[in-house]
Amino acid sequence: MIELKTPAEVEKMAVTGRFVAQVLDDLARRAEPGVNLLDLEQRARTMVADRGAVSCYWDYAPSFGSGPFGNVICLSVNDAVLHGLPRDHVLAPGDVLTLDFAVSIDGWVADAARTVRVGVEDDPTHPDAQLVASTERALAAAVAEMVPGHRLGDVSCAIGEVAVAEGYRVNTQFGGHGLGRTMHEDPHVPNLGRRGKGPLLRPGATLALEPWWAIGTERLVADPDGWTLRSADGSMTAHSEHTVAVTDDGPRILTTLD
Repeated sequence: MIELKTPAEVEKMAVTGRFVAQVLDDLARRAEPGVNLLDLEQRARTMVADRGAVSCYWDYAPSFGSGPFGNVICLSVNDAVLHGLPRDHVLAPGDVLTLDFAVSIDGWVADAARTVRVGVEDDPTHPDAQLVASTERALAAAVAEMVPGHRLGDVSCAIGEVAVAEGYRVNTQFGGHGLGRTMHEDPHVPNLGRRGKGPLLRPGATLALEPWWAIGTERLVADPDGWTLRSADGSMTAHSEHTVAVTDDGPRILTTLD
């Protein structure tokens, strides 16, 4: 089942989404060599409090984690890709940092993530830059499938096609999800799928789409902190995510400043 939102409810989610985008923009600019991850966490806490938002992560305690999470943002560095618990780590040039952030405003949730390379010149030929760009291309391909009449499998397939074509292996244990009043609603959105399969997409469907992968493996290992998930071979990782609504006019990205 995919719970459908009214146009008015989608607008409320867009308000939350703009704030999520503002926070990610702010923190991405601050992610420079010499900055501690705990400083980024504190900045995020301040912005959440000033806006009157409610963190979706603070009390988050799923079965796979060692909860509650107790922070307002996931910060994952290098071979860490998901659920990175903020820690005492000073960013260095060349670090690959993923920021994953979700909040609720007036009862409506938005969720997004982006990966940035810290303190290095833009070089699209670098393997880390190619990795980040690959997840961004996959996200764009998935967004394009978010139209009435398509199926969930079309979205998942679009993500997986990019990964496979560009030489990355796909993990299907963790992926996207429905969201609205809460951070996680049905359905699960794997990053690999078959076209024409799965639930029909209708106007009002709102999904968090989040392609992520590592350079060398699809397998994950957990840190002793019980939260941070890393590539099993220690290779670099990247993660891109938007909250997207299906509308009569096509896909609408809600986690953007536009």
